[in-house]
Amino acid sequence: MRNKKEKTPRAKSIVWRIHGRQLLWTLLLFLILDAIVLGILFTIGLVDPTAPLRGLRLLTPLFLFEQAYFIFSLLFGSASLNRIMRPLTRLAETTRAISREKQDDEVLRQLENAIQAMDPQDGTLHTGNSELQGLEAAVNRLLQRMRESYARQARFVSDASHELRTPISVIQGYADMLDRWGKDDPQVLEEGISAIKSESEHMSHLVDQLLFLARGDSGRNPLKVTDFSLNDMLRETESEYEMISPDHQWQLKLPEEAIACRGDADMIKQAVRIFCDNAVKYAPADTTVTLGLRRDGSDVRLWVQDEGIGISQQDQAHVLERFYRADEARARQTGGSGLGLSIADWIIRRHGGRIEVLSREGLGSRFTAVLPIER
Repeated sequence: MRNKKEKTPRAKSIVWRIHGRQLLWTLLLFLILDAIVLGILFTIGLVDPTAPLRGLRLLTPLFLFEQAYFIFSLLFGSASLNRIMRPLTRLAETTRAISREKQDDEVLRQLENAIQAMDPQDGTLHTGNSELQGLEAAVNRLLQRMRESYARQARFVSDASHELRTPISVIQGYADMLDRWGKDDPQVLEEGISAIKSESEHMSHLVDQLLFLARGDSGRNPLKVTDFSLNDMLRETESEYEMISPDHQWQLKLPEEAIACRGDADMIKQAVRIFCDNAVKYAPADTTVTLGLRRDGSDVRLWVQDEGIGISQQDQAHVLERFYRADEARARQTGGSGLGLSIADWIIRRHGGRIEVLSREGLGSRFTAVLPIER
């Protein structure tokens, strides 16, 4: 008679077969980042041995970035693994329940063999037993979700690695320049340190965005729900951007009635700021940026419209995707990471709404957040 352990599907081995390679590559990325940070600190010390504290102070943001990225990976990876393990654990418990009910040993053997023999990457479970058709369908749906989750994670890690490669390469280049000429040339020294500081700040901002999305995906970004006035929020935002970007003309279009919203005021304001930041980046100086608000049945429509370069029809379908940028060179020039609109989309969807994009090349763009409200 076979014991109970032999009758239980090996859920953990399936997860390792799917995610083991990804985890190893992620660990390698951490080691590379550590080596780069230590190398830069050592190089700065060689260049300016009389002012080590200054160099360390300027490179502190880079070191903090590396630590934040490590924490992000732990949050994102552990949450993802837990999401996959939960349904597999339920599957194992279901199989044990079947075993406790003293089902036919041959049926259980067929189920276990079918699970162990399948390819989790692209295979499906097929036992050939009509008694297990319902369980087969449930397992195959689970595996499809796992494959989709794996593909999203692999793309996310790949995109994050690609995004970090450019600032790291810039830092390495300036570190080499400092090593060669910075010892004797104060101008080269100042230029190199300034560039390294700028790139480390860019990476720090990128890591903040990655952490926000990782916490959101793992359910660790709870909403702080309150009742607040959308009219007042837009007035505050418009006043802020009149100071932030005085080269643009800022305009408000608000209804006479006060429109209240129930949600996380800080997060919704963050989404509006992301729309405004995009307008500042891609609309020429002396053009008008309009912040508007109106009720639309049981919804409220909140928008930011610019007179910028616009977005092509093809790109409009993808602008809310993570790391998507219509023009890599232009995005690099403006400091964009391709994550801002993804964060805005997450915030609005978390409130039960959606983002609509309307744009024409050469005329400008309008980003509209559609939110449900209680009338």
